[in-house]
Amino acid sequence: MKTRIATNQAPQAVGPYSQAVSAGDFVFVSGQIPLDPESGKLVEGGLERQAGRIFQNIGAILKEAGLDFSHVVSATVFLTNINDFNAVNDVYGKYFEGGVLPARSAVQVAALPKGAKLEISCTAYRE
Repeated sequence: MKTRIATNQAPQAVGPYSQAVSAGDFVFVSGQIPLDPESGKLVEGGLERQAGRIFQNIGAILKEAGLDFSHVVSATVFLTNINDFNAVNDVYGKYFEGGVLPARSAVQVAALPKGAKLEISCTAYRE
């Protein structure tokens, strides 16, 4: 059975999709861009600040599902400039420390919704 996961603590979807979907023991979190949940606008500032907003949004969605970052088993990072990879890693590492780190892919893309420079999606597993 699959269940929609939704919270007002993260931005509402900008298209016809769910913030996350629970299917069995897995939770699939849709790609998050650095949107402020209240205003729906992109967070201003450097990439580190934008990455931080994305992780706050993901954290809120995981919390709504009864999970946290320790449950994440896979993540995909989309960047409009692969040269920003290290800056994203600096923030990413604050949310995933020690233990079994998630599998991860990072790819450069031509463009992202709303002109974002970064998008991150992930999959979590209920133990």
